[in-house]
Amino acid sequence: MKAQQLEGLVIAHLGQGIAVESEGRIVLCQTRRKLDTPAVGDKVLWQLCAPEQGRIEAILPRRSLLTRPSRNGKIRPVAANIDTVFVVFALEPYCDFLLIDQYLAVCENRGIEARLIYNKVDLEQAESLDNELTVYQALGYSIYRVSAVTEGGLGSLKQILKNQSSLLTGQSGVGKSSLTNALIPDKDLKTNTLSAMTKHGRHTTTAATLYHLPEGGDLIDSPGVAIFGLANLSERELAHGFREFQPLLGHCRFNDCRHVKDKSCAVRAAAENNEISMNRYQRFLKLREKMPLLY
Repeated sequence: MKAQQLEGLVIAHLGQGIAVESEGRIVLCQTRRKLDTPAVGDKVLWQLCAPEQGRIEAILPRRSLLTRPSRNGKIRPVAANIDTVFVVFALEPYCDFLLIDQYLAVCENRGIEARLIYNKVDLEQAESLDNELTVYQALGYSIYRVSAVTEGGLGSLKQILKNQSSLLTGQSGVGKSSLTNALIPDKDLKTNTLSAMTKHGRHTTTAATLYHLPEGGDLIDSPGVAIFGLANLSERELAHGFREFQPLLGHCRFNDCRHVKDKSCAVRAAAENNEISMNRYQRFLKLREKMPLLY
C-alpha cells in the first residue's frame, strides 16, 4: 500500500535533513532523488517512510524565489513564497548602502516587495544618512524606524508583518538578531527544538529559518549578507532593478547601452544633471563590477 502524501511547509535545513511542518508536527525529511533542493518557505508534498522520518516527493509551485551562489558555482534556492523582504540597516557599525541597493535590485526583478527597517534609532542620528533615506522614500520604499532595545516602532512593524510571509535580512552588526528576538519572544526555544531533531549537526544561525509570528504571519530569519546575491541577474536586469532608471532605459542611443561610458546614455546623463541620485548611480556601477564574481 502506497504511503499517503501530505502537504507540508519547509521551515529549516538541519544538517543533511529538512524540517517540514505538517498537520501540527515537525518531521525531519530527506528529498527524493533527482528532486531540486527545497527552500525554506517551500510548500511540499511528503510521505512518511519511517517513524518520525519523511521523504519529500514534490515541491509545489512557488510564487517567488530567492537564490544564492554556492561554492561549486551552482545556484541554490534559499527562500520561497516571500511576499516582502525587509532589509535591516543601522548607523552603527556603518550603513552599507551598496548592500541595500543589491537587495532592492534583486527584489525588483523577482517581483518581491522590499521595505527598509532602520534599527537603533535610539542612537544619535546622522544628517548624511537621512539625506540618503529621503532618496529611497522618494522612490516609494517604505522605511520603518525602530529600536530593538527600547522596542520603539515595533508595534507598527508587527502590524505590517501580519498575514504575509516576510524575510528579514541585513549586514552583520545591525541588530537583526535582537530585532527577531523582540518580534519572536520564543525564538530560542523554537531553535533549540529544531536542533534537538537531528544528530547530523546543530541548527545554527547560518541557515534560514521560518518562524510563525505571535500576531500572525511568517518571518524567515536569514543569515548575514550572503542570503541572496546577484545570482542569475543579467546586466540588463540589474539596471531594471534601480527604479529610477526604469523610465530612462528606453531613451539611451543604443539598445545595448551598458550605462557606463556609452555615448548618449540617458541614465548617466540623468545622474550628471541631478535628476536621479548620483550616489545610487555610482553604486549601480560598483554592483555591475561585482556581478561576474557572483556567478
